[in-house]
Amino acid sequence: MANLFTRFKREIETSERNTDASLKTHYYKATLNQLFDSVEKMFREDADCRIMTVSKEHGEIAVEISKPFSCFLIATIVTVKPMQTAIDFNISTEKFSLFGSYPSLKKRINSYYERMNQLHTSIKNS
Repeated sequence: MANLFTRFKREIETSERNTDASLKTHYYKATLNQLFDSVEKMFREDADCRIMTVSKEHGEIAVEISKPFSCFLIATIVTVKPMQTAIDFNISTEKFSLFGSYPSLKKRINSYYERMNQLHTSIKNS
């Protein structure tokens, strides 16, 4: 029954404690500036995204996403140790979907992590 409810969730937050392995915090061998710049560039190059705010001091980028439906995302980039930087995403939508929004939101988060995996060396969670 839990899976049915999950399907209709309208918010996903990646975290260290997420039970879904693909939605756990991702760590990269990079400086804050390197990773922050890559994430910002990724959103700027995505036609579906419109960056609302960029705050390097807080390690946050807020983005409005237009497709497949309107949603809002905050990317948080923080340095854990020298050359070890983490990215978390929080994505949400107001839209109700008959088939559930969760799969589409999760797919988008996973595509962002895949993009970062291509650009930076991923550090496996211990």
